[in-house]
Amino acid sequence: MTDAKPLAGKTALVTGASRGIGAATAKALAEAGAHVILVSRRVKALEEIEDAIHAIGGTSTIAPLDLTEADSVARLAGAIGGRWDTIDILVLSAAYMPDLTPLSQVDPKQFNQAIMTNLVATQALLAAFDPLLRKAEGARVIGLTSSVGSDPRPFWGAYAATKAAFDNLLETYGAEVERLSPVRVAVLDPGATRTEMRARAYPGEDPETVKPPETVATRIVELVQEDFPSGHRERVD
Repeated sequence: MTDAKPLAGKTALVTGASRGIGAATAKALAEAGAHVILVSRRVKALEEIEDAIHAIGGTSTIAPLDLTEADSVARLAGAIGGRWDTIDILVLSAAYMPDLTPLSQVDPKQFNQAIMTNLVATQALLAAFDPLLRKAEGARVIGLTSSVGSDPRPFWGAYAATKAAFDNLLETYGAEVERLSPVRVAVLDPGATRTEMRARAYPGEDPETVKPPETVATRIVELVQEDFPSGHRERVD
């Protein structure tokens, strides 16, 4: 390991790696020396991120799949476990945001998609990769949340409810493993960031007035190298 590649020898798995914060984080982790497993439904976009990683001298593996499909996470964990002994870094960036609407008018299909992506898939990922995380020397789990999970506001109810549950799952897992293993869990609120999801929520906003996803990615790379207590929460401003 060198100062230039502080994560050399580490294996990282990033969900939602095809765009936005997930893509920026995958590239930043690879630039820091980690081998990054890229997970998303978007095959072409994953291939583009992989090409970008290789262009900066990094290494990665693409794993195209829909996290909400039955047994998809179990299959992913089986494939990864057959190739790597540990997962050192798990970044949970994949998320689905239903249309912003009064709670009484939430589309049931969209709400179910949010529950499956933001909540059910999260539990499945934590359960499936727990053995590989515990085998690592000081594994780090970083979950990307939203302020609406702890600060409810009108029209955000469907998304906010799933992010509140997401936060609870991560903090519960962190409390469960803290005294039994070196795994540490943090919940990171990226704040206002230039992403497609942000553009959907604030269509009239000038994207240049908010920070790029690379700013959040830089903080994630720093955070996974820190000795924080499980349950750590912070916001990137």
